[in-house]
Amino acid sequence: MKLRGLFLLAILTISAGLPYICGYYTWHTTNKEGFFFGVTFGENTAEEAKILIDKVKGYTNLFVIDSWNISTNEMVLNEVCNYAVKADLKFMVYFDYISRIIYPWHQEWLDTAKERWGDKFLGVYLKDEPGGRQIDLKQWVANASDYSDAANRFVANLTSASRNSTQDLRSRGIPMFTADYALYWFDYTAGYDEVFVELGWNHSTTQHLSLARGAANAQGKEWGAIIAWTYREPPYLASGPKILQDMLAAYSAGAKYVIVFNYFDNAESSKTNPYGTLTQEHFAAMERFWNYIQAYPREIYGKVDGQVAFVLPKDYGWGMRTLEDNIWGLWSADEKAPLIWENMNKLITKYGLKLDIVYDDARFNFAEKYSQVYFWNETIN
Repeated sequence: MKLRGLFLLAILTISAGLPYICGYYTWHTTNKEGFFFGVTFGENTAEEAKILIDKVKGYTNLFVIDSWNISTNEMVLNEVCNYAVKADLKFMVYFDYISRIIYPWHQEWLDTAKERWGDKFLGVYLKDEPGGRQIDLKQWVANASDYSDAANRFVANLTSASRNSTQDLRSRGIPMFTADYALYWFDYTAGYDEVFVELGWNHSTTQHLSLARGAANAQGKEWGAIIAWTYREPPYLASGPKILQDMLAAYSAGAKYVIVFNYFDNAESSKTNPYGTLTQEHFAAMERFWNYIQAYPREIYGKVDGQVAFVLPKDYGWGMRTLEDNIWGLWSADEKAPLIWENMNKLITKYGLKLDIVYDDARFNFAEKYSQVYFWNETIN
């Protein structure tokens, strides 16, 4: 059966209320692992968390406790987890690191999390934006001799910085997540089980979905999407219709998780909106998305698979947000960048959500996964 992709369908549904329309994409009914939709919570008290849970529990199934202040307060953390579970929500918890000394209770908490909350506890969101922080802040690699040296140092330094935390999670069989806006491929090679691609900042949704899904598919991992800020000041998030489009695009592309980022760094704003950055139009968009995925579950209507691969040069850690973006945070865009940018956009125009973007890496045999493979330096019409 051939149908349009859900992303295009979303636009039609929003504008005309149509259930579906025949057309372009090939669908495959694969949804064995389930689908999770929710919000992050970045404030500091259990009371604030409960207000948000009560608001969204009717049209979400996931709550992300994205607050280091709460993750370092055992009593408050347990209170929020219990309240989320009582609301029939699954949850994950952000940790900047798993403490062994400063907060030694972290160890016992992890030991008992599955026993306390069962499958409601999904795992740990460990650190935040490792790839983006390298591109913009040189957080993990300050200098390197070449791109491969930078890639090796990034993976080694990120792994080293997270070693104890990673061991604490691995030894207990607890999945490890992060969110990012660049270098998804290298987040996975550094050991993350799932990466949430950040959609926002006025960047190309299709491009970043292709980068994130391509990295996950090639390396045999899962992936998700998080609807991030578009602006660095109020209203922070894009409009309700725009975030709905992004949610539907991620859903149609096969994301296992779709999450709405809900945080502002302006204390005055919290006095006027108890829900964070989310406004009524955002909640309305979220509820509409929830109703949509109930009406059109993937186990029946399927998803748009990555069928075509665009292969980037080995270890080419280009931020790819713009043509002028830097490489590994260490070098300006080089002579390869214009051709890569041109070819990538040609393929996005031609294939849309059927495109995966991967790296030339001998450790992963991706060629047999795709019906068509294009290398970065080919002539593409």
